[in-house]
Amino acid sequence: MKTSRITGAGHYLPERIVTNDDLAGMMDTNHEWIVERTGIEERRWFTPGKDTVNSMAVAASKRAITQAGIRTEEIEFIIFATITPDYFIPGNGVLLQRELGLQGIGALDIRNACSGFIYALSIADQYIKSGMYATVLVVGAEIQSSALDKSNEGRSSAVIFADGAGAVIVQSSNKPGHGILSTHLHADGDFAEELYVKDPGSSRAVRISPEMIEDGSLNLKMNGNTVFKHAIVRFYEVIMEALAANQKDVSAINLLIPHQANLRISQAIQHKLNLPDDKVFNNITKYGNTTAATIPIAISEAWEQGRIKEGDLVCLAAFGSGFAWGSALIRW
Repeated sequence: MKTSRITGAGHYLPERIVTNDDLAGMMDTNHEWIVERTGIEERRWFTPGKDTVNSMAVAASKRAITQAGIRTEEIEFIIFATITPDYFIPGNGVLLQRELGLQGIGALDIRNACSGFIYALSIADQYIKSGMYATVLVVGAEIQSSALDKSNEGRSSAVIFADGAGAVIVQSSNKPGHGILSTHLHADGDFAEELYVKDPGSSRAVRISPEMIEDGSLNLKMNGNTVFKHAIVRFYEVIMEALAANQKDVSAINLLIPHQANLRISQAIQHKLNLPDDKVFNNITKYGNTTAATIPIAISEAWEQGRIKEGDLVCLAAFGSGFAWGSALIRW
C-alpha cells in the first residue's frame, strides 16, 4: 500500500517585527503581562503593499519545492489552508496555482482556522493513498494582523495573532513503515462563537455596513478562558488517539509539534505527556500565533535545525476555532 511522506518544507515570515513594547504603545498592556499569559515576546506583521497571503505562500512553497528536490511541474494538486484569503472569492489556492505556473491542476481551499493545516494534510494523505495524486502541495498562510482590534477592548487577542506562511510537499512513497501513519480529525460546532469573526457574512441584509465597523463585528472575538480549557483536553485526547491507533507509547515520540496557540497551552500538554523540552518544538515566543501557518512554519524550522531526522516519530496536533482539532502521527 502506498504511503504519503513529507519530502520538503518551507516558510516565510514578514520582515516587520512587532514587540510587546510596540503593542504597549497601542493599547494598555506591557511586556510582562503578555509573556505571562501567552509566552509571546514578539511577532511578525505584514507590510501592506509588499506582503499578501499569496506572496507569502509562494515564497514558502518555493522553499518547500527546493528542499523536496522536485520540479514545480510535478505538483498535481494544491491544498491551501487559510481563514484570511486575499479575496472573498476566489480562494487563495488558485492564486498560488497561477503564480507557480500550474494552470489546470486542482486547487482546494480549507477554512478550518488553527487546525486547518492538519485537515489539509489529512486530505492530501487520503488523495495519495487512494492513488489519485502522487505529489501534493499543502500550504498554511495567514494575515491576521489586519483583522485585530488593537484597542484595549481587543488586547486579549491582539497580542496573540500574527502573520506568516508555511508549506510542505507531500509525495507518494513505497517505503514501508514511514510517512504519515494516521490522521485524526474532530470538531464541535457548539462552541463556534467562542472564537470567531462574525462579519462579513452572506446571511446579513448587507455584508458590510458602518454599524458592523462601529460595533467591531469585523474583528476577531475570542473567549480565552473557554478556548484554553477545551484546548488542554482536546490536545491531549487527539495526541493519545494517534498513538493508540498506531500502538505507540508517548515515550516513542521523538518530537511533538503542537499548533502554536499559546505557550501556556503547549507547556500544559507537555506536562501531561511528561515530555522533556527537547521533544517539544515551540516557536510562538518569536512568531506569535499564525493560525493555519504555525505547524508548517514549525516543521520547516525544526527540520532546518536538525530537530527532525529520518526515522523520527513526529506528532502534529492542533486545536482552534470551530471548535476543530486534529492530529497526525508521522514516521519521518
